[in-house]
Amino acid sequence: MKQPARRRRYRWWLAALVPLLLALAAGFLMWRPALQPVPVAPARFDTALVARGAALARLGMCASCHTRDPARPLAGGVALQTPFGTIHGANITPDAGTGIGTWSYAAFERAMREGVARDGHLLYPAFPYPHYTRLAQDDMQALYAYLMTRPAVAAPARENRLRFPFGYRPLLTFWNLLYLDTSPWAADTSKPADWQRGAYLANALSHCGACHTPRGALGALDLGRHLDGGESGDWYAPALNARSPSPMPWTRAQLLDYLRSGSATGHAIAGGPMQAVVRELAEAPPQDVAAIATYIHGYLAQAPARATPARQAASLPPPRDDDPDLARMRLGYTTYTMACASCHEATHDGSRGASSGAALRLQQAVALYDPDPRSLLHIVHGGIAPPAGEAGRVMPGFATVLGDAQLTALAAYLRRYGAGAEPWPGLEDAVKNRRTP
Repeated sequence: MKQPARRRRYRWWLAALVPLLLALAAGFLMWRPALQPVPVAPARFDTALVARGAALARLGMCASCHTRDPARPLAGGVALQTPFGTIHGANITPDAGTGIGTWSYAAFERAMREGVARDGHLLYPAFPYPHYTRLAQDDMQALYAYLMTRPAVAAPARENRLRFPFGYRPLLTFWNLLYLDTSPWAADTSKPADWQRGAYLANALSHCGACHTPRGALGALDLGRHLDGGESGDWYAPALNARSPSPMPWTRAQLLDYLRSGSATGHAIAGGPMQAVVRELAEAPPQDVAAIATYIHGYLAQAPARATPARQAASLPPPRDDDPDLARMRLGYTTYTMACASCHEATHDGSRGASSGAALRLQQAVALYDPDPRSLLHIVHGGIAPPAGEAGRVMPGFATVLGDAQLTALAAYLRRYGAGAEPWPGLEDAVKNRRTP
């Protein structure tokens, strides 16, 4: 009788020991030493290096995640919505108490390449260190010089709100072991210099794939589906390759216009998170933005046109009498004629929208062709407007005008009669569960 009881005790101790050993292993693997705080003197940086860092910060869209209040640039606070919860952009001004003012260059580089803060805690990959890790050394130094010469702003970090167990930082150790590739950027020397420059910027600094490439269950990019379309907050970020849902083909010139202004002839204006990208790229070096356009257009040029010229110019028709969802389509068409047609069917040739300010024919709006309706719902609900005080095309929001039934019917109607596409699955749930961006 004693032997079975002893075996049970051994099993109990083994069951308790295995999790403990795993926890110790995780602690050992995640441990990173705190680096010595070093007060940084802004005057020691060369002005040319700082200027170069300013241009790189624009190309990296640093402000889009680290500036919540334009009066307090780079002081953090931007709420980043992820499938795992909300993460807030950090204060990256040189404030000694709440920012990075005591970070040596070694601490800064470690954060950018390995996702480890100066005090040793692991950073969430919502901060795109898996991209920044491939930055060239001189670019990293220029960014450091720029950030350390910004006005210091005292702004304590806002609390992240992540679902269990994703708020447990030791898990990031295993994430990094699985997914972080710290190998340096390797140029494709078979390509022209402009393409090479664009590839480096788009992948290492501007991190285009962070939004436009799909992710797996644990949030890592699916590198086998580069630029196949992904997520940005609660918006769909369309594919930028042969799978692009754009109804109109992109020329390189149109793409360059879009990246610098948010508007291009024959294409919809930038909305949602892309507006912040455009604001940064508008002030970035034109030759670098042109290089990004060259690189991305090499993928977009593979996509077929999805809307015929005849349909692009035609007015949207009332629903057919034999439509299997006739009641909803009639409500959608009525909503369209009430809220949309006066602008989107105004007299123009369908190609002058970017320059004339006229609204685009909706048959040319990419949101109708996306694989899910979230971007269209956000645009109709909240509208699109240029930043305060700036000129640009405006799309009014209809949040106070359209109820859920009208919004659902309008989206269903536009999908069928505007895009000529199959119904979106789960449209009703998307309307009910949409989040304010």
